[in-house]
Amino acid sequence: MLRLAIMIDNINEWIGRVFSWIIVVLTLLVVMEVILRRFFGAPTIWNFEITKQLYGFHFMILAGFALLHNSHVAIDIIEIRLSKRTRAGLSLISYILFLFPFCLVLMWKGYGFAAQSWAIAETSWSIFAPPLYPIKTVIPLTALLLFLQGLSVCIKNILILSKK
Repeated sequence: MLRLAIMIDNINEWIGRVFSWIIVVLTLLVVMEVILRRFFGAPTIWNFEITKQLYGFHFMILAGFALLHNSHVAIDIIEIRLSKRTRAGLSLISYILFLFPFCLVLMWKGYGFAAQSWAIAETSWSIFAPPLYPIKTVIPLTALLLFLQGLSVCIKNILILSKK
């Protein structure tokens, strides 16, 4: 079981390290747009759509990476006072009750959302009209990565609970 958890951790670590660099591209695109708009009076028709999709991709694809590094927002006023085993049990219960059902619904609905977008070759409403189906495909992929990372966390918590 630990081997599976390590493999999942490595996948999300790799994805996080590779795709975190999108923020650099995103920043450069925003700076370029500001310079073109403010100093040259020549805004682009494509920059807003591309930055919006890149930000959405960045936000979604790094969800599993954030869970791996315990970077999601949490209110742990009570939890920090509990023992490691109690925290592991509480975490296990909350993942089973909340995270896994959320991920499964997101995968199911996200898949339908993406499939419909691919079927109609959906594009944006703007004059640039980039395709939307690639970014909508990221929704079920994100849910899968988050589910897998949740599984990794649960495996580690089960190992903590099984130790005396």
